Amino acid sequence: MITFSERQLKIPQFMRPVYLVTGGNSQFARAFPHQRTEELCIEALTMACELIHKSPAEVKRYIHSCYYGHFADHFGDQLLGEAVIHDRLGLDPLGNVGIKTGGATGGSAIWEGAKAIASGYSDCVLCMGWERMDEVPTDEGNHYISCAADKDWETPLGHIYTGYYAPMAQRYWKVFGKEEDSFRRTMAEIAVKNRGYARFNPFAHGAKKITVEDVIESPVVAYPLRVLDACLMSVGAACVILADEDTAKQLCDNPLRLYVTAASHTLRVADRRHMEVPLLPNEEPGRYDDLDERFPGGHRYPGFHSFFASRMAAYYCYPMAGVVDPCADLDLVELHDAFTISDIQSYEDIGIRPYGEGRTYVESGDCYHRNPRTGQPGKLPANLCGGLIGCMHAVGATGLMQVVELMLHIWHRHAEVHGDPRRWKAFGKTKPKDWQDLQVKGARRGLAISHAGVGSHVTCTIVMHPDHLLKKD
Repeated sequence: MITFSERQLKIPQFMRPVYLVTGGNSQFARAFPHQRTEELCIEALTMACELIHKSPAEVKRYIHSCYYGHFADHFGDQLLGEAVIHDRLGLDPLGNVGIKTGGATGGSAIWEGAKAIASGYSDCVLCMGWERMDEVPTDEGNHYISCAADKDWETPLGHIYTGYYAPMAQRYWKVFGKEEDSFRRTMAEIAVKNRGYARFNPFAHGAKKITVEDVIESPVVAYPLRVLDACLMSVGAACVILADEDTAKQLCDNPLRLYVTAASHTLRVADRRHMEVPLLPNEEPGRYDDLDERFPGGHRYPGFHSFFASRMAAYYCYPMAGVVDPCADLDLVELHDAFTISDIQSYEDIGIRPYGEGRTYVESGDCYHRNPRTGQPGKLPANLCGGLIGCMHAVGATGLMQVVELMLHIWHRHAEVHGDPRRWKAFGKTKPKDWQDLQVKGARRGLAISHAGVGSHVTCTIVMHPDHLLKKD
């Protein structure tokens, strides 16, 4: 059994507060044959500047260092892509670094940028992420993505990420889903919800009105995962600007507080050693003593059914930000729904539900903007942008896009941005006649999980309005 020292389990602390000043996205799509990557990055930065009523030239004068995330050099046939984007944004000779942690790349860029602010190295930083996934055939793109795995252990599962997640889905369904058909329908509900919410998001790539039957009857990729259980392969860019308090208030009338932590775990899913479940603040000692009794086969942690890195990222971030109970302390979450099964796994890893009971977050209606069972607002809405399944998975940009979404909700500007007819027209889209305002009323705090591979790297980012902090500095 693996054990950890007190030093390793120490809760991180920033030397000074970190503020989220602004952020922005480009449009996301399967392909942009008419736009270069740097144009998409400029689009994201321009939106970020417009939201604080400043020009890019004005904002750039504050930036001191830059943190760039893009997952696969192979997609754009360009090594050192961060240097190219940095140049095109006109930010030389500022220091910059490229960051690659698979699907967690966007969150990791924020993690690195936040540490630069917290340490005093920089007073203002740009965190930018993008992905170019349209310059190779889809099967070749899937091959590149699948290389972010332990080739000795995982590649034999099919050299496609769906093949890596399928055994986890099978195991989870057997142990915690008890092989019930109803559990398969719960998985499908997630895809229906996220694709449906994407219909109201002009940035989204995969908006679609579908049914549970559509998901269950879509083609099998790797059983039990089907085409509509899977996230998108997208092109696009996203960014955030972070600063210390004084600089943030010079740039923005309403900067937000930001906390971010990270954790990791071996790629070798079948070789993840047994350990005790690290408890989150809302879990009492002994909480999982009877897990195997209630769910035979569930005693081995993290096994095939859980992401230890997600649990540890939350373990570090919750006390850092003062979160005790995520369902009570947070108003919305953006989770890394690479597949419908990974979404359910994440509910448990970050303590929204106890281990074994993730399905109840969906079945209760708590994860919806408006609970379809009661007609009342959802207790903790999830992935209102559409998530990776409905909105996008332009890998290097994903974790950043999630934080931009949190920011818009906490600023209470979500409808202003997502409902603007000019934005829909600029993206060549028709705003739906049944468009809905998905603003979370009274939103004060939100969380984003940025997740790589089969849980190899995970970041947990919490954004709060400074008037609604959960603990004093």
